[in-house]
Amino acid sequence: MASYKAGFISILGRPNVGKSTLFNRMIGEKLSIITPKPQTTRHRILGIKHIEGGQLIFLDTPGIHEGRSELNKRMVQTAIASGWDADVLLYLIEAVSPRVEDDEKMLRTLKESRGVPFLVINKIDLVRRETLLPLIDQYQRLHPFEKIIPISAMTGDGVDLLVNEILNYLPESPPYYPEDIYTDQTERSIASEMIREKIIQQTFQELPYATAVKIESFKEHSEKNLVVIQATLYVEKESQKKILIGKGGQKLKRIGEEARREIETFLGKKVFLELWVKVEKDWTRNPHILDELGYITH
Repeated sequence: MASYKAGFISILGRPNVGKSTLFNRMIGEKLSIITPKPQTTRHRILGIKHIEGGQLIFLDTPGIHEGRSELNKRMVQTAIASGWDADVLLYLIEAVSPRVEDDEKMLRTLKESRGVPFLVINKIDLVRRETLLPLIDQYQRLHPFEKIIPISAMTGDGVDLLVNEILNYLPESPPYYPEDIYTDQTERSIASEMIREKIIQQTFQELPYATAVKIESFKEHSEKNLVVIQATLYVEKESQKKILIGKGGQKLKRIGEEARREIETFLGKKVFLELWVKVEKDWTRNPHILDELGYITH
């Protein structure tokens, strides 16, 4: 009888190298929000891929960067913690503009981890293939990677090969999760992230980084096939509140409409979404408020 394998795979890297794009492609569902802005992912997000002979449990993580605020420090701690107990570590870099010094710091931070280290070179669709060999050579000198695999998370090139290689290195184990489960995220937390994604897409400068979403109420009315969601959007300054609401409330309305449509598609139900904006001065630096908003390291 063929053996069954299961294990945890942590996706690590600097902000904006494509971790969430790869994560969503692996799982086949949009569990992590994606925007062109760095530091979009704030929590550790777990997604499960069921394949013949194995269960791959992926951890999407915040980008590892120099965190100044308490929020940023917690994000980095969450990313590093997810790497300590993983069976396989995917160190994601981008082929386009690698930052070797920053990546070397990240590798030093996790050098004691027991996970099998893979170097995954993303965005190969944006470079010529001959540029990859010197890059591979440079990173091989930094760390004893077990495998080096070039991919494009955007097009899917190389991703199937990556999945097969990961399975080879996972331990024999019964599955951790039932076959019909593909995440440990609640519908409530996914809805919250979908709202935050629309805020990031609709705002500029510091506002995406100074905004948090808290779901106050999530009520299902099964007889009407309806979900009623009430959420508070936290900002740090009164001026940010004005920008987020927009002239005549138009920006907030647009954010609400776009988020509602996406949540409806995800839930397969009609959604009534109410949004409020609240100023909570310097919430990104306040440990108590961060705890309340769920920014707790794993």
